[in-house]
Amino acid sequence: MKLEQIRSIAKLHSISPGKLSAIELVKAIQAKEGNFDCFATAVNGECDQVGCSWRDDCFAASSKGGLS
Repeated sequence: MKLEQIRSIAKLHSISPGKLSAIELVKAIQAKEGNFDCFATAVNGECDQVGCSWRDDCFAASSKGGLS
C-alpha cells in the first residue's frame, strides 16, 4: 500500500500522520483497530493475526525489511 493511502486511513482513525514512517503509521492504525501493533514483524511468513486488514502488506514488508 502506498504512503498516501496509509495516511488517509490514519486520518480516518484520528491519527495525525506527522512525520511517522509508513510502518509506524500502520502500527498506530493496528492499535486503533484493536489488533496487535506488530506490522512488518512476521517471521518466515507466519502470523496468527488472521483478522488483521494489513496481513498481506505485512508479509511483503517483513520479507523486504519495510514498505516501498
